[in-house]
Amino acid sequence: MYRYFSLNKPFGIQSAFLPGDEKNGLRSLFDFPREVYPLGRLDKESEGLLILTDDPSLNRRLLFPGFGHEREYWAQVEGTISPGAIDSLRNGVNISIGGKSYRTLPCLAEVPEFPISFPPRNPPIRYRKNIPDCWVRLILREGKNRQVRKMGAAVGFPVLRLIRYRIQGITLQGLEPGEVREWKKAAIDAALFP
Repeated sequence: MYRYFSLNKPFGIQSAFLPGDEKNGLRSLFDFPREVYPLGRLDKESEGLLILTDDPSLNRRLLFPGFGHEREYWAQVEGTISPGAIDSLRNGVNISIGGKSYRTLPCLAEVPEFPISFPPRNPPIRYRKNIPDCWVRLILREGKNRQVRKMGAAVGFPVLRLIRYRIQGITLQGLEPGEVREWKKAAIDAALFP
C-alpha cells in the first residue's frame, strides 16, 4: 500500500534523501519509509510544502508539465516592488534554465494587502535598516529550477525568503516548520486532482 505525506520543509534542510542526511536532510525531520521520495524539490534556502510518496503514478500526474498544477509561493523581496515589476511577472519574464533563455508562463502575481503570517525563519533573513522589503504572492503552473528566485532577479527585486505555501489543494495551513502530515490516498487525490 502506498504512503503519502506533506511536509513543511524548514530553511537549511536538503529536500532529498542522501546517505548520512540525518543532520540536515529530510530524515532529520521524520522517520520516512525507505521507499518514499519527494515529488519536486525546494532548494536548501527555500521553505515550505513538499509532498512525499512511494506512488509512481502520483509522481507522473503531479510533475508532468502538461497537467499545469498550481503552485503558490510567497516571496519576501528586497525593496518595495513596483506595479511594473508585478505586471512583468504576470506576463512572463526571461530567465536562464540550463544555460538557455526561457520565458516563464503567465502567472498570478500580486502584493497582498494582508500577507499570511509565517513563523520567523531561523536564521532570520538579513536586515537592512534603509532598505524596505515586501511580500509577493505568486501562483505558477510550472516549476523550473529556482524559478521564483530567477523571476525576482529578472525584475530587479531579489528574493530574500521563499516559501511554497500550496500545491493545488494542499497547503501549509496547520503545519509548523518541520511538521509532517500523513494522507490517505482518497484524500490526497481529492486535494490534488479535484
